Amino acid sequence: MTICYAALRLAANFGLIAGLLALAACAIGSSPEIESRAGLGCVDDSPECISRRQATLRHMVEDKSRSWVHEAPTPEAYASGVRLFAYKSKKKELTCDELKRGKLEADTARTSLASVGARLTPAQVSRSAMLAGEVGRELQREFDRRCKKA
Repeated sequence: MTICYAALRLAANFGLIAGLLALAACAIGSSPEIESRAGLGCVDDSPECISRRQATLRHMVEDKSRSWVHEAPTPEAYASGVRLFAYKSKKKELTCDELKRGKLEADTARTSLASVGARLTPAQVSRSAMLAGEVGRELQREFDRRCKKA
């Protein structure tokens, strides 16, 4: 935060508004929530995007509360694969309700992906739909194994 403080102090010399803008930029840039979800919308295969997706997946898998399960996904989140891989990684730890939610999410991914138009390539949509199908089947098997009542 010392860099942000120095930027704020320097900017404050140029006026109150500039100082407030610098403070807002530092607050937004250091928000763990924003940084922890940066990979969800990153769908290209650039090194920066891959790094963001890996960091987001790591954060989601390490999140003990699994708050991400209850967040509304975007088509880009499906295309990035991060949410689906998180479900795949955590399936043995998910509650029955979370497994149901994940299965529903995987099942609706195809419809969501089809709605994006030109924002994604046909190859991205196809890969994501295949991953969603695979994850949906895995979540269903886990649900059947642990949650179905006789």
